[in-house]
Amino acid sequence: MTDFLMKFNPFDPGGFWMFLIALTSVFTVFVAAERIYVLWFKYKVDSRQVMSRILSFVDSNNYSRAIEVCNAQSNNPMMVVLKAGLLKANRSDVEIRRALEQTTMKVGPQISKRIPYLATLANVATLLGLLGTIFGLILAFESVGAASAAKKQEVLAQGIAIAMETTAGGLLVAIPTTIAHAILMAKQGSMLDAIEDSALTLFSHISAKNRMGSMQR
Repeated sequence: MTDFLMKFNPFDPGGFWMFLIALTSVFTVFVAAERIYVLWFKYKVDSRQVMSRILSFVDSNNYSRAIEVCNAQSNNPMMVVLKAGLLKANRSDVEIRRALEQTTMKVGPQISKRIPYLATLANVATLLGLLGTIFGLILAFESVGAASAAKKQEVLAQGIAIAMETTAGGLLVAIPTTIAHAILMAKQGSMLDAIEDSALTLFSHISAKNRMGSMQR
């Protein structure tokens, strides 16, 4: 157990690199867990049900109730975008479209926040592992040159062990981090697509209704 903990000891020549890799993994877990909670739970919404309710209120000219539906989940990016369109429902098509597009651009960063960090953390873990490998090999060859003939094999083995451990440690962090980044990027893309589709549906519905109202006048 002591030998295992020494691999993460920042004051040990080999453990210093393992400690940095472990520290990278902590940041990775924090970022991934926070984004998973936000995208899968905090921003969860049944877009079909919501759109069905909003459009039914729009059809009955009850825009205040439609806005109340959005206010019920005021922190959800989709609801923020739809509300912006509803607030401009009595304006021209250009103003409605502009409100929807501008609000979509504003909520986009809320969805993608911190996700790019994961790609950086995966690269950092890999590079730390590589740097630890190089350090271990340098340490091994320097120690071999200074060691007696009887201890050369032992010293060389210790240096190579440090090199291999840091390589493995870096990859063990980088691979899951890369996978988490890919999954979160896919979720981010699907959420943005859903927001854009809902905004377009709302715009088309309001625009058609406004044109019909103008013809009846």
